[in-house]
Amino acid sequence: MRVLVSGGGTGGHIYPAIALIHEIQRQEPDAAFMYIGTTNGLEKDIVEREHIPFHALNITGFKRKLSFDNVMTVARFLKGVSKSKSLIHKFAPDVVIGTGGYVCGPVVYAASKLQVPTIIHEQNSVPGLTNKFLSRYVDRVALSMEEAESFFKNGQLVLTGNPRASEMLNGDGEAGLLSVDLQPDKKTVLIFGGSRGARPINEATLELLPQLAERDYQVLYVTGQVHFEQVMAEVNKMGKPSNLSVQPFLHNMKDVLAGVDLVVSRAGATTLAEVTAIGLPTILIPSPYVTNNHQEKNARALEKHGAAIVMTESELNAATLLKQIDGIMSDTSKRVIMKERALDLGIPDAAHRLYKLILELR
Repeated sequence: MRVLVSGGGTGGHIYPAIALIHEIQRQEPDAAFMYIGTTNGLEKDIVEREHIPFHALNITGFKRKLSFDNVMTVARFLKGVSKSKSLIHKFAPDVVIGTGGYVCGPVVYAASKLQVPTIIHEQNSVPGLTNKFLSRYVDRVALSMEEAESFFKNGQLVLTGNPRASEMLNGDGEAGLLSVDLQPDKKTVLIFGGSRGARPINEATLELLPQLAERDYQVLYVTGQVHFEQVMAEVNKMGKPSNLSVQPFLHNMKDVLAGVDLVVSRAGATTLAEVTAIGLPTILIPSPYVTNNHQEKNARALEKHGAAIVMTESELNAATLLKQIDGIMSDTSKRVIMKERALDLGIPDAAHRLYKLILELR
């Protein structure tokens, strides 16, 4: 099998793609892959760490208001389609899969025009412009969340879940906590703001550090690479609590999640797939800066089922965050109920479902 994958920008588009590649490699060890992304997102480093051939396009997204930038975006799109067609001719894929981000636009569109079987994967409850556009041309639209169905007119919709969920199974919690210098036998809270970090979460967490030092649980605080040096300077100035580990980024998320009891995070689709796959209680702080406020809609879907507590960014401060953390960490029965509700929403075999969808199109 020869598979061309495209997805870019944030980890939420890239990690599902990598998870799918891993599943195909397990099923078909001789499969060949090509990945098309951009050079200004996270994908180049992540994909090359996996030793997957990588090619880049120069592409940007449309602005929602009329501007000259949109003229340039159209020009880049057309140039991207041309380059994608050239790469597709050379690689001769059996299927082309887009997992989100602007770069998928020209790649998947080019594949459809060349009559190569195509799939797009939508992670969120509210799809972005690129996937709405591509849904008119692809053979299948794979969904992570049922709530997205109403946004697509394409009749070839399939609920697969998010492939990243499958990567979270069988993690080694002890190894995960030891890797960040925490005790494996102690209750643990993970606080992080997504692959790029989130300043409001960092600010609230820094403010509550003195109180965290008095708690009987430990905290793993992931700042994001961009914020790490500034945050560490503040932590060192205030005095780092012994029950705190501060990290810029996690490459072993599967193992770390297997060892924690509560997650405080943004509400990106990949994060929600991870926590529901293994049943982790969550406090979700949706980013208000995303298209169509889709993170809050993602989060509310978990809240509705009792799997999460949602705090908007306007509600976020050190006192309210600590109150919510303490309320869950001090109540074992509450954690058990939230865990069960999260598991009810998870689709742990998502990568295999998407692989079977590919087989249908070969």
